[in-house]
Amino acid sequence: MSASKEQSERSNLDTPKEQVYTTEFLDGPESRQRGGTSMDKKRLEYYKKKLAVRREELMKTIARTQEEGRTADEDPTVDLADKAANSYTKEFLFGMTNTDRTILNMIDAALKRINTDEYGVCANCQEELQQKRLEAVPWAKHCITCQEKMEQGLL
Repeated sequence: MSASKEQSERSNLDTPKEQVYTTEFLDGPESRQRGGTSMDKKRLEYYKKKLAVRREELMKTIARTQEEGRTADEDPTVDLADKAANSYTKEFLFGMTNTDRTILNMIDAALKRINTDEYGVCANCQEELQQKRLEAVPWAKHCITCQEKMEQGLL
């Protein structure tokens, strides 16, 4: 086989004739049609559904935690130590509710970003968020670098 023919065959092997990956979760041709993000509709729907499910779970958890906190004082304990334990439990449960509400607010903000075509892009540097980051924290609004800067107080 001649050198030029062998080189031509190698370059054909290096460049696939069809895309190996689907455009569902990678940048596909249709993803560029969206304004602010490079995410296609299927991927956006996936994250929207994931956020909605997490939102529903949090709403149930908050309601249950509030009810448990309210009933913690209804226990007819006379012992001072039991009252202290109940008070601690109540404070702990309401602290959890605050954290859940914070996450709930972030989820609501992420759902708004999906509706305004701003989801999946860092709010600070405008770079696309990594898929692994969105998979782990679908309500994230900053890339890892900007999030680290923000936590250090540099943003």
